[in-house]
Amino acid sequence: MANIIVLVKQVPDTNARIVLSGERVDLSAVKKVMSPYDEFAVETALQHREASGGEVTAITVGAAGADKVLKDAKAIGVDHIVRIDCDDNLDSNALQSMLASVVSSLEADVVYCGKSAADTGAGSTGPGLAERLGWASVSNTISVAFGDQLSVITPSSGGNARVNVPLPAVISCDKGDIKVRKPNVKGIMQAKRAQVDVQSVEVPASTISIVTHSMPPAKPAGKSYEGGAAAAEVAQLLRDEANVI
Repeated sequence: MANIIVLVKQVPDTNARIVLSGERVDLSAVKKVMSPYDEFAVETALQHREASGGEVTAITVGAAGADKVLKDAKAIGVDHIVRIDCDDNLDSNALQSMLASVVSSLEADVVYCGKSAADTGAGSTGPGLAERLGWASVSNTISVAFGDQLSVITPSSGGNARVNVPLPAVISCDKGDIKVRKPNVKGIMQAKRAQVDVQSVEVPASTISIVTHSMPPAKPAGKSYEGGAAAAEVAQLLRDEANVI
């Protein structure tokens, strides 16, 4: 019976328009959603439970507003939902230290997470957590088979590699051929009534501080060409400026 943990993160909707206010990103009016790669992690965790038995606990870090992402995970089938209460801006080291503390206390066998978060794209949470726990770790997995150890498929040079991973382990999930299940009415109603287990953990000092936010430079206006006479110039631009040929 496996004790399975899945990490989820609340991020701005990937279709949202990001604006700045006072040299800081203003997310006050932006819809928040579960980070897309975390959806694949939740699905993989549920498949693990179905194959091996046990329970799945979803964990997030944040203030009370982050409960929504936990309720979303509950609606599609996780057993328990835990929020590490923290409203600070954390760097990767501080975040991973807090997660390691809670994962250790829950005596988990395996942790699943998305390969990267949609807001930062760092991809460091899974490997960093594994380092702190002293566990095995594989990133960018696109398929997982369950047993006394995990057999995962992950991209490799020239194709895909199948890797046998001893437990305990941290697995960072990519899309692959995973089809994420949708919540049904029963799951949605259970999620609304579900109680979030709020835990307080000592917040390590962050070693990085954000000085300012700025938007990327505007893209230059596009160029259009017509007729065969422009073919040579287009080819030159594709080679010298766009670096695509």
